[in-house]
Amino acid sequence: MLPERVLVFCASSRSCHPAYHDAAARLGRSLAARAVGIVYGGGAHGSMGALADAALAEGGHVHGVIPHFMRELEWAHDELARLDLVDDMRERKRRMLDAADAVVALPGGCGTLEELMEAITFKRLGLYTGPIVMVDTRGFFSACTALLERCIEERFMAPAHRDMWQTVDDPEDVLDAIAQAPAWPRTARAFAQS
Repeated sequence: MLPERVLVFCASSRSCHPAYHDAAARLGRSLAARAVGIVYGGGAHGSMGALADAALAEGGHVHGVIPHFMRELEWAHDELARLDLVDDMRERKRRMLDAADAVVALPGGCGTLEELMEAITFKRLGLYTGPIVMVDTRGFFSACTALLERCIEERFMAPAHRDMWQTVDDPEDVLDAIAQAPAWPRTARAFAQS
């Protein structure tokens, strides 16, 4: 079954390798083609802009959530179906996660990584139970998944926690990964300290 809305964590950098913007655009087109709505950080530049522009060009529904200060800096995308203005970054993350059935992380900087780690943490605690998929463009997330594996090896996390995330090489494989993600119970907090 397809998710109704997917939260996409991605970057606003215009300086990164063009392959990252291409992957964001491909994801936007892929989700829009299957009538899956997108929730994201509301930006107009970098991977954020590429994702939104491609989805909108395909007739997709794109919902942005952005803090007031970013709107004042003119970072917001002005052509979205919906743009929510919030007070700060914490509210932004909460609103986005509450609005989505699944999480997808595209490569990005410290903000993107922080959002991804919070989603994984919430899943570990049973506060969020949907799929989490990392799109491994140019092998970007290999170091991240290696670090998570090290957490398991060193017993800061249990082997069962490996089921909290999936990785795909291509944006077009995201929806299949979401559909095949193992169910994650709200009772996960019972073994969160494992």
